[in-house]
Amino acid sequence: MIFRNPLKLLFYLCLLIVIFLVGYKAYLNLFMKDFKGLHTEQVERIQRATDPESPVSFAVVGNINNSIGIFEERIVPELNNSGIDFMVSAGNAVSGGGEDKYRALYGSLGHLDIPYLLTFGAHEYEDFGSFRFYDHFGPHFFSILAGNSRLIFLDSTGKTPWQWQIRWLNDLLAQDSSKARILFIGHPPMEPEANAPFDQRSDYLQPPEFRSALMREIKRHGIDLVFSANLSLYSEATSDDTTFITTGGAGGLVLNNDTSFYHFVKVNVDADGNASHSLERLQVGQHEILKQLESFWFFIYSLIYSGYLNFILLLAVFVAITIKLYTAIFIGKDYYPDYDLDPSPWLQKSLRVTMFTNNYLPFIGGVPISIERLRRGLVELGDKLLIVAPRYKDQPENEDQVVRVPSLLAMGEKREFRLANIFLARIRKAVKAFRPDIIHLHHPFWLGSLGLFMARTLKVPAIYTYHTRLEHYAHFVPLPGMLFRNLISHALIKRFANKCDGVIVPTYSTEEYLRMIGVKTPTYVQPTGIEYQRFQDVNEDDIQRLREQLGLSNEKVFVSVSRLSNEKNIDFMIEAIDSLRSETDVPFRFLMIGDGHQRDRLKQKIDDLGLQEHFTLVGAVPPDEMATWYRLGDAFLFASKSETQGMVILEAMAAGLPVVAVRSSGIEDVVRHGHNGFKTPERQDKWIQAVKRLLEEDSLREELAKQALEFAEEFSVGQFATDVRTIYASTLALAEKRKNRHWDS
Repeated sequence: MIFRNPLKLLFYLCLLIVIFLVGYKAYLNLFMKDFKGLHTEQVERIQRATDPESPVSFAVVGNINNSIGIFEERIVPELNNSGIDFMVSAGNAVSGGGEDKYRALYGSLGHLDIPYLLTFGAHEYEDFGSFRFYDHFGPHFFSILAGNSRLIFLDSTGKTPWQWQIRWLNDLLAQDSSKARILFIGHPPMEPEANAPFDQRSDYLQPPEFRSALMREIKRHGIDLVFSANLSLYSEATSDDTTFITTGGAGGLVLNNDTSFYHFVKVNVDADGNASHSLERLQVGQHEILKQLESFWFFIYSLIYSGYLNFILLLAVFVAITIKLYTAIFIGKDYYPDYDLDPSPWLQKSLRVTMFTNNYLPFIGGVPISIERLRRGLVELGDKLLIVAPRYKDQPENEDQVVRVPSLLAMGEKREFRLANIFLARIRKAVKAFRPDIIHLHHPFWLGSLGLFMARTLKVPAIYTYHTRLEHYAHFVPLPGMLFRNLISHALIKRFANKCDGVIVPTYSTEEYLRMIGVKTPTYVQPTGIEYQRFQDVNEDDIQRLREQLGLSNEKVFVSVSRLSNEKNIDFMIEAIDSLRSETDVPFRFLMIGDGHQRDRLKQKIDDLGLQEHFTLVGAVPPDEMATWYRLGDAFLFASKSETQGMVILEAMAAGLPVVAVRSSGIEDVVRHGHNGFKTPERQDKWIQAVKRLLEEDSLREELAKQALEFAEEFSVGQFATDVRTIYASTLALAEKRKNRHWDS
């Protein structure tokens, strides 16, 4: 049953809406009668229905505002049954000057059995409505004879110069012999005694010179009645034998109180030209829900009729929803990975792999080191590689496997982050000439985006490795930090990852994050490899020379490796070490290896705290020497919360160092609490307590060091390259299967 599936019901509802929109648009344009110069026809009807020697009766309404519930359904039936000769709108018959509003008014007026005339008011004028009024009804100011009465319509909007109208009015009435004179003007020339709801100075006749001149002519020519609208009330006042009536209750916004209520006015002119009027008040207002539905309907009507662009946009929205629902309901989905893949054809041959990265050696960082290890591992397995990376000042010479790209912009105090010139044609030429089997992307933007474009151009699969938690790098982006951190960074990763054919993540916690933000691309958990054996082959003499160089004696040594940047949480460790030295008698040194734009500030902080004997900023160390530096330590300390894996932690374990780190993604899967180190909340007291235990409890430290060494042994570079190669082969097999399925269909 359809009703048991809400999505299916919604699909059919959207389908009906699409059919209705198309049909209604066709009706409006093909079958709805066009209308021009309606006042000409209405004047002829009025003059046929009235006689100069007989009484005349008509109704005056104001502020119809395209109302259906009040004007069309309540007032029109009363007018049709009242026996009056015609109806006059004193202004604001439409809610706005748009074509759709005039069309809707034409439909409402079509329910009248009697003729009608409209005053050109404020709403008729707005939204470029003046030319529509002129086209559909007639001039903005005019006069007619209805029986023995002269009806005069003036333009109060400013569209017609008031001086010209006053001259015309004077000439007209100087030759007029009618028995009664009634004037209609949209803006009231007199303010009512009661407070008009929501009124403003612009709601009354402007400018003051026009008002004064008109009042003089009204007195001079003995005009009997003056009708206006533009205020949502009924008001009546007399000045020099002329009655001024403001009527605004034929459908607009009213308050349903003693001043503002729904109504219309009946006017009778007897055979002698004596004019009288009566207020016809409606006892029941329109229900609020019906008013809202009416407003919504005019909104839809406006979108459909007012132009093809709006109609196409509205139709496109509902078509998109319909297609989306159809896909969600009727197209079967298999949420399990495709296990029926045979990667062996690609595992048995040499693969050609192109990598795109926004940073690479000689820049020292986790991503460049990971890429370099993977490159060496794949080359040892017989694959061919081409790396597209930024150009650096001190880069190696004669790099056959690297396309270096000059930078458009370098950011950071040491210009460590570079925006390469992705617009160079030679990049695309080099990649095309290399003829890659697969393209591996290491960043979700800039060179990574170029790599994805090349993958689509060359019709080869694209693999993306999620290395970095972008939300922790908001301080490098020229955007509001919270906007980038909470929205843009996650949306960027989701969009990019879903465009790729496969995503490699270093830990299971990182995979969970990608699933939570909506990544649906096949994901492979593959930790970055470390050169485990290299940490075992360190020469003891080199270690001793380094100790002497640093002035180390019998104190315990803590090591940390990190870029000196905000997201690495170095301040946390400096402050913790400051507290630790007062809580223990065991001598120690903290060696902070790495460089970055925060170096000078952190150095000043260390000096201000008097930590020079305990905390040393070592600076950058060449990768080939890192194993020796790790082996100096007794434990590895870490506080960064921006890691996806924490490769330096595995390296520290390979050197036999237990770890103390702050709980975060990447850390969670590598540090096993109480086995190869400790994980703490981002609280200095908890972190210091764990560090103090490793500092003071030798047997505990030795036990955790042994277990850390055993844990790290599982993460060799050779195994890393072999596993990534299998991911490449599986992705190629899936791409081949999809291509064959496409050709079969």
